[in-house]
Amino acid sequence: MTLVMVLVAGVLSSCGTYLLLGRQLSRVVIGIGMLGHAVNILLVLSGGDGGRPPFDGDDPAGFADPLPHAFVLTSIVISFGVISFLLALAYRSWQVTGNDEVEDDVEDRRVATHGQGGAE
Repeated sequence: MTLVMVLVAGVLSSCGTYLLLGRQLSRVVIGIGMLGHAVNILLVLSGGDGGRPPFDGDDPAGFADPLPHAFVLTSIVISFGVISFLLALAYRSWQVTGNDEVEDDVEDRRVATHGQGGAE
């Protein structure tokens, strides 16, 4: 089961990275969501075997580690805030321009063609 979850996290992270490289803001938002889910899966997997009781007898070595689950909860809240902010930015960009595609900046194109400090 752990191998399946690692493969799922790998597929989510690769698809999220692919979507982040696109020019549409809707794909960027979905890509960041997929990357957030991949990180959450990896954090849960780092917690060890599931289903163990948190306190298993008197031996501290048998206790389950609650820290990965706290990290996942924090990551869920942070990714929710980031995705909400990105959705607001994408909606405002769509209101202003009428589409969700990000255009190249003129200055970025000039730097890419002529170099940063070169004469034109």
